[in-house]
Order: sequence, then structure tokens, then C-alpha cells
Amino acid sequence: DGGARIMRERGIRASRGYKTPSNVVGMPAVVVPTGLQRRFAVEQPDVAWVTDVTYIRTWQGWLYLAVVMDLHSRMIIGWSMQPTLVRDLVLDALLMAVWRRKPKQRVIMHSDQGSQYGSDDWVRFCKAHKLDPSMSRRGNCWDNAVAESFFSSLKKERIRKKVYRTRSLARADIFDYVEMFYNRTRRHSHLGSVSPEAFENASKLAL
Repeated sequence: DGGARIMRERGIRASRGYKTPSNVVGMPAVVVPTGLQRRFAVEQPDVAWVTDVTYIRTWQGWLYLAVVMDLHSRMIIGWSMQPTLVRDLVLDALLMAVWRRKPKQRVIMHSDQGSQYGSDDWVRFCKAHKLDPSMSRRGNCWDNAVAESFFSSLKKERIRKKVYRTRSLARADIFDYVEMFYNRTRRHSHLGSVSPEAFENASKLAL
């Protein structure tokens, strides 16, 4: 439908059964071509990262979640949660990723065409930290399918359409899912049925 099309174009992803947030943002100031070309299988860490934003329903209002994932291990290496869809949301998630990983080479930083990913602040941050921005083609969700898959897992395995009583409770539950379950113990068929953390540890031993 028209609402869903606008949401896809503007970088917002709906959870099944949720009413759409009203503060949907516009198109990016800068659109860059996709450097990822759907190459989701990456042989080394910190070669390509993907990022995306979703939202979680609470009785206090929406809670927005931004994540950064390393395509090599599918590990969530950066995340941020805010009550509004501000630019700091995605920048804080990316800052966490850079701080945690400290990549030694240039990294492809792939996103959809949400306006926050085409802002001057985003472009400057990427340039300062040797990240090469890459964007999905407009309306083509498959270009960022891996990030979408993570959000789908989060909502099916943990949120299950619940409405959290407070944003604080939602933050705590999502933190637990990301850091304690998804990264450390959740098994991935793509990774040979091991967790992202176990896969990265095994990769380091193989070097």
C-alpha cells in the first residue's frame, strides 16, 4: 500500500501489527551507490558492516533502535536506542561499532536510504573513520536483507508483539537479547550453527 511504500523509501521498518509512528523522516541529502552489491558472505571481520533502524512499541511511546552488524559474523557490534528518530541515534550506534572494533582497514558501511544516513554528520563521521558509505537502491529491501533479518528475529523471538510498559523495560530487554543472547548464544545456520561470538573466536584461531 502507499503507506508501506513511503515507509520503505524513507528507511522505516514496521513491526507486524504495530501502528506506524507519525514522525517518519524524509529522504537523504546525499545518496551514494551501493558498494555491497548483495555480497553478504564476507570472509574477514571489519570488511563490510550494515546498519538499519527499527522501532519498538511501549506505553510511553516509540523506542527507536539502530544497530550496526558485521557481515562476517553477523555480530551486532554497535547499537543505540532513543525515544525519537534523531540523527544521534545512528551516529551513536556507529560510534560504538568503531570504538569496539577499531578497524585497521577501510570498511564498507551499508545502509538503506533513510535521511539520517545521508546527513552531513553521517558523511563526515564516515570520512573521519575511514568508512565507505554504501546505500541500498530505493525501495529495494533485499539490498539490506541481513539487517532486516536481525530485526525479524528480535521481534519474533523476544518482543512477540508485546507492548512494553516503559521505555526503560524495553531497553533492558533488548540489551539482554542483543548482548546476552543473540551475540553470545543464538545459533545461526549461516555460521554453521554457532553463535556470532563463537564464529569470530574460531575465525581468529584459524588465522
